Amino acid sequence: MSESRTSADGGMETSYGFREVSDGEKQGLVNQVFHKVAKRYDIMNDVMSMGMHRAWKDAMISALNPRKEPGYKVLDVAGGTGDIAFRIVEASGRQAHATVLDINGSMLGVGAERAEKKKLSGNLTFVEANAEELPFEAASFDAYTIAFGIRNVPRIDAALAEAYRVLKRGGRLLVLEFSEVDMPLLDKIYDAWSFNAIPQFGKAITGEAEPYQYLVESIRKFPNQENFAAMIRQPGFSRVTYTNYTGGIAALHSGWKL
Repeated sequence: MSESRTSADGGMETSYGFREVSDGEKQGLVNQVFHKVAKRYDIMNDVMSMGMHRAWKDAMISALNPRKEPGYKVLDVAGGTGDIAFRIVEASGRQAHATVLDINGSMLGVGAERAEKKKLSGNLTFVEANAEELPFEAASFDAYTIAFGIRNVPRIDAALAEAYRVLKRGGRLLVLEFSEVDMPLLDKIYDAWSFNAIPQFGKAITGEAEPYQYLVESIRKFPNQENFAAMIRQPGFSRVTYTNYTGGIAALHSGWKL
């Protein structure tokens, strides 16, 4: 809890929670976490957000307001289980096409199974790739979304630059992420919940506490709202704003490629 957040200049590259790791080591460690929790990822989000992630994600889709027309293309990054992509497709009246990109094959496997059950496979493409090096041509997408995933990317600056590259002119970036609580008392309650309860719930649900310990710590290392907004501006995004949810436990960041 005493660990300081990283600045707009970076620092998440070698931060595995509160542990410093060597350059290039973080991605493998993060992959292990998500292989372990893939099957219970939605339960994990319920535990970490006290169920609020569902409302925050719905608010994210409302902010995006996807067009109800064929040809509208969204890239959802670090969205392996499909949670955001499904919402986008449904909100577009099943007109949009969402490409779900994740570096973790276990997460993508869960998403593909869920898409089949929801009969949404025709609106979705699942791609295993790295957010820092997207396998798409420039100006390919109308929107880029990422929910609770950007803090797990080692080189956030590279991921944001890639987001800018693959967006069409007039395209929008939306990033939903746990952030810095800005309400007195709530921050103390949330810290107590995070560091004491979440790893124990994680152990009860999955048999392992360590992945949850990492995820809690990674939230505290992630840049605060103003610093992350500054990072979004760096590759060229305009009209950068953010909206706090539940006292800043989460924040929705928005930027446009104009």
